[in-house]
Amino acid sequence: MTDEYAIPEVNLETDSLLQEAIATEQGLTDFGDESFRQPFEILIKSLQDEANLNQLGRFMQHQRTMNSLRNRLRMEQWIKQYPEILDEELLPITVIVGLTRTGTTMLHRILASDSRFYAPLWYEVRNPAPYMDWDANGQDQRIAEATAEVEQMLAANPELASIHPMDPVGADEEILLLEHSFYSYVPNSFFHVPTYGDYVAQADNTPAYEYLKKQLQFLQWQKKRRGETAERWLLKAPHHLHFMSTLLKVFPGIQVIATHRDPVVTIPSTASFYYNLWLMGSENPNKLTVADEVCDVFARGVAHTMQAREGNESQFFDAWFKDTVSRPFEVIQEMYDFIGMEFTDEARAAMEQHREDNQRGDRPSHEYTLEEYGYSESSLRQRFADYCQRFID
Repeated sequence: MTDEYAIPEVNLETDSLLQEAIATEQGLTDFGDESFRQPFEILIKSLQDEANLNQLGRFMQHQRTMNSLRNRLRMEQWIKQYPEILDEELLPITVIVGLTRTGTTMLHRILASDSRFYAPLWYEVRNPAPYMDWDANGQDQRIAEATAEVEQMLAANPELASIHPMDPVGADEEILLLEHSFYSYVPNSFFHVPTYGDYVAQADNTPAYEYLKKQLQFLQWQKKRRGETAERWLLKAPHHLHFMSTLLKVFPGIQVIATHRDPVVTIPSTASFYYNLWLMGSENPNKLTVADEVCDVFARGVAHTMQAREGNESQFFDAWFKDTVSRPFEVIQEMYDFIGMEFTDEARAAMEQHREDNQRGDRPSHEYTLEEYGYSESSLRQRFADYCQRFID
């Protein structure tokens, strides 16, 4: 259990956070595009008024907010020093999108073991902007920080290890890049911030996705400086379900691998995951509140994506969880055919090694029930009726 009295007191006021970020980054003052300011201010107010933060929660959100602000400052400074970053032509992009708990992480990391993909890594999505003394050929402070963060989260709630594998240098999802734009559901996964969540849901998220494009250009530039080569990007984020039309607009030609699994399985598992995150930073989180938010957000998300697919079906490949588990390499071959890449013997060998090194049985089991989150099979089936009719039944 974390020693609450050892956690520093922090200031969660907007002006204070901005000034602290500037001071910490030695006077850098350019945060980039101003579109972040309104969601940033709404998030901080929602945290203050609604999240019921405990001392650890205040410290966690202070650290995450400061991290985003500082990365914004550093990224703009790097671009000023190396304006050719914005000339990077992004490699073709394949993105894995589906309800959480549909095997998106498993699939992303298996495919990412093929070195012909660029994938954003945990330490890169948490800190996309290197420190200003970064040496592409030297040690990277961001890796040490990511390792410490994973250790801190698991110390605060060891059950997280049974729900989501955490690897500081493993492929991870770009919702954590979107977090730096202050348009994302990351805060909602950690705390009860409904006003902020409603704002993100209703706002035009184009600035967030344009900022994501800029971040990917920056990461691609960094990877090249480290001597890494690839043929295309491999991304993954269930978050895109909610903004699929924006994703398709900002990244025309993107190819989407859509993963599917029965919501009766996925939604309660997601609620359990979020509840265990809320437990770290909130006083007395309510399982039913978590469950209602998860169900509502993802029901709207799948409905939006089904609508966004109309007229764009050629950009989507559907993969079912049961198939990726029972016949993974047949499905992967079909995916490679879809994206127009050869599924080489070298790629298959790397994936087989990854599967051997990362077996699900090596982690504790994730246990929960529908009833403890106020769900029933019939209620979930009704809420996701159109999705189930098309992809599950």
